[in-house]
Amino acid sequence: MIQIAVFSDIHGNLPALEVVLQDIDQRGITQRFCLGDLVDFAPWGNEVIEKIRKNHIPCILGNHDERIAFDLPVIPLSKHSEEETIARFEAIDHSRKSITDENKSFLAKLPFHIKLNYKTGGRHWNIQLVHSSLKSNDTYLYEYEADEVFHEMLKDSDSDVILMGHTHISFKKKIGEKWAINTGSVGRSKEENRLASYVILTLNEKEVVPEIIQLEYPLETVAKSIEASGIPNYYASFLRNEKAVNF
Repeated sequence: MIQIAVFSDIHGNLPALEVVLQDIDQRGITQRFCLGDLVDFAPWGNEVIEKIRKNHIPCILGNHDERIAFDLPVIPLSKHSEEETIARFEAIDHSRKSITDENKSFLAKLPFHIKLNYKTGGRHWNIQLVHSSLKSNDTYLYEYEADEVFHEMLKDSDSDVILMGHTHISFKKKIGEKWAINTGSVGRSKEENRLASYVILTLNEKEVVPEIIQLEYPLETVAKSIEASGIPNYYASFLRNEKAVNF
């Protein structure tokens, strides 16, 4: 039996990341992977990057990481209210100014995908890690998508499991004998409970068993830290579930 832990979308929320990593450690899982979006919306962007680096956790390039690494423009999204649009611009600008050059360089070198292969007994398992999809790190795919969408991704990647993040909403969906899984978000969940979310995959010779883990963390401490920083208070209200989620 092999177990791996996969998480995504930390968004500068160091306390949430620390809770997730502690839980993974307590379970004795040594294979850990991150699907990106280390920065924006909470005040510990540098600390999150440095913890990922210090712990040698393989990580892929999220859309927010890419924007900060390469100083890409912010494109307004039609699904966002005027209030959220203004807050988003200000929060990303805060990251541009606060993330160190060394950490921006680290983000710039992250791979776009990671493909894993594990052998258990006589069986090989192919596991595809993406931020949001095979072709983009900014595509929103939800559980209600047609099975064919995920079937094509599994086929194109020649994988038994595809793991993604980006939407901040976790799910596990069986496609035939294969799996499409969203890990949810560590640091900026859009789920009603606002818990830090990650996935454990258990691999044995017969099957892959996915489990979504959701954990409490000191959310109010994070919200107050946002309010004390240069990040808009919108994101503190979001964590407290005082702001509507636009999907």
